[in-house]
Amino acid sequence: MTEPSSPAFDAAAAFLALSRQKLQRELWLRIEAAVNRLSDEQVWWRPNLHCNSVGHLMLHLDGNLRQWILSLLGGAPDGRNREQEFNPVEQPGGAELLQRLRATLEAVDRVLAQFPADQLGATYRHPILASEVNAITAIYQVVEHFSMHLGQILYLTKEQLDVDLGFFAGLAPKSK
Repeated sequence: MTEPSSPAFDAAAAFLALSRQKLQRELWLRIEAAVNRLSDEQVWWRPNLHCNSVGHLMLHLDGNLRQWILSLLGGAPDGRNREQEFNPVEQPGGAELLQRLRATLEAVDRVLAQFPADQLGATYRHPILASEVNAITAIYQVVEHFSMHLGQILYLTKEQLDVDLGFFAGLAPKSK
């Protein structure tokens, strides 16, 4: 890998590669590991009416990815219904939610893989914000948003199962 201080380092290309890696590997693999441990009933459990379930959060992540990357940057039609993410007509099981989110992440990866690094500063009109955002802001928002809701999904999983999901096993300092 080229060092950031070398003349050949391309920060824009590195940003796109890192964003793809975060979404496709790190964040996705943790959601998949957590949701695969939950029953369908647990996927839709929430501690109270003011909190979201894992299912709500997965529908919300799917909608966010579709709107910000597939539609805004990729040019696909924006058919997002944000209200239904939090009040779905149906409550699909964990396996179906994972399948949907995985398909969306694969489509997002295709858009980001083809996105020209020199166009990260290009601006787009966001339909909900009704303002201009550049591509780097859109991508950063998506990765940050995904990470934040992953934390909630992990917390809800740990809360229900009373388990350590083991993502950082072996990284704790050794006691003397």
